[in-house]
Amino acid sequence: MKRVSSKLSTAVGAVFLGGNLWAGAAASAADLRFSFGGSVEQGFTPVAANAGYEAKTGYGFVTPAATPEAPSIFAVDVPEGNYEVVLRFGDPNKTTSTTVKAEARRLMLEKVDTQPGQFETRTITVAVRRPEISGGGKVSLKKGEDASADWDEHLTLEFNGKQPGVASVEVKPATDAPTLFIAGDSTVTDQPREPWSSWAQALPRFFAPGIAVSDNAWSGLTLASFEGQHRLEKILSQLKKGDYVLVQFGHNDQKDKGKDAGPYTSYKANLRKYITAIREKGGNPVLVTPMERRRWDGNTPKPTLSDFATAVRQIGWEQSVPVIDLNAMSLKLYEALGPEGSKSLFVYAPANTYPGQKDALHDDTHHNVFGGYELARCIVEGIKANVPELAAHLAKDVGTFDPSHPDAPQKFDIPRTPSTAAPIEKPAGS
Repeated sequence: MKRVSSKLSTAVGAVFLGGNLWAGAAASAADLRFSFGGSVEQGFTPVAANAGYEAKTGYGFVTPAATPEAPSIFAVDVPEGNYEVVLRFGDPNKTTSTTVKAEARRLMLEKVDTQPGQFETRTITVAVRRPEISGGGKVSLKKGEDASADWDEHLTLEFNGKQPGVASVEVKPATDAPTLFIAGDSTVTDQPREPWSSWAQALPRFFAPGIAVSDNAWSGLTLASFEGQHRLEKILSQLKKGDYVLVQFGHNDQKDKGKDAGPYTSYKANLRKYITAIREKGGNPVLVTPMERRRWDGNTPKPTLSDFATAVRQIGWEQSVPVIDLNAMSLKLYEALGPEGSKSLFVYAPANTYPGQKDALHDDTHHNVFGGYELARCIVEGIKANVPELAAHLAKDVGTFDPSHPDAPQKFDIPRTPSTAAPIEKPAGS
């Protein structure tokens, strides 16, 4: 997504001080109520379909819809923090079918349908953050991440689907909402471009409103480099008592050739460091074993990260930390789909399938949107089994999932995010 530059909005009447939202006079509710066509309720600001973002107003469409049926991306300037977003779906004269993503392609709502004249209201909770760290310093953003909607000054909302129909949006701070932070690498990050995705990018869809997911992962990182780029410090600066931190590393730690590097040495020592730091802030660490790459020995998935998965399990037992065994679940998932069918979970695409994609894509490490969604369902099952307090925040419609019986790839239907002019690049790490 193209980043649009502006100052933190003074229109919302907020000041960012020491990590606290809305310190000072809060904005009137009308400042963050927007109507997108049809009748305009009192207190809502009308926004035309072709109204591009403007810094002076602090809101507008980053990518206006080419037609009423096309997806669009709306941005509004807000300070860092968690927000409750109330969306009203429907149209007086036609059916609508809308999927909502937030920030950098985080799946929030899946296929909200309405009939002509019918209106439905849904609420989501979205985490918005900036690179700056309260108390000084900032996160070291990398190439491709510095323009990500995850780190800019906007709350970004994508209205997508077969017949998008968002009538209005209301945004208000959710200062008391717990946060689920995520630390990890390219297999966990909010991938900015199609066709890549991750389980963390799909995870918000499976939570009810009232808890925010903040994914601080990025490509190519190890436990040590995540900390070195001040990402752990950023999480700790925002962490409230009772918040959760999901930690998944291994793919890049495996390639570390430094002194004392290895799953049972530096890797375990760094996990202990994370656990201690999170607990000292009153947070709840949760460890996730790294999912497997797509490797096969005949018709059996071939493990490549088993030592790192074992190390995570050992640390979980040693430190009394919940462990979600995504490694084991991913092997079941891949085996269920088979050597050829498992490609449906990963980034495989002929040349020119996506804008700016000149070469065919064959990536057996990083997942596509379907793969990220299926792994997110695995994570949800792990939360249910191992983190009951967090499971209380899950959406009512999550159902149950058995990785040995995955969803049918041909029936999966999450619409693509509108493309930008940025070239397609494979995420770092393998």
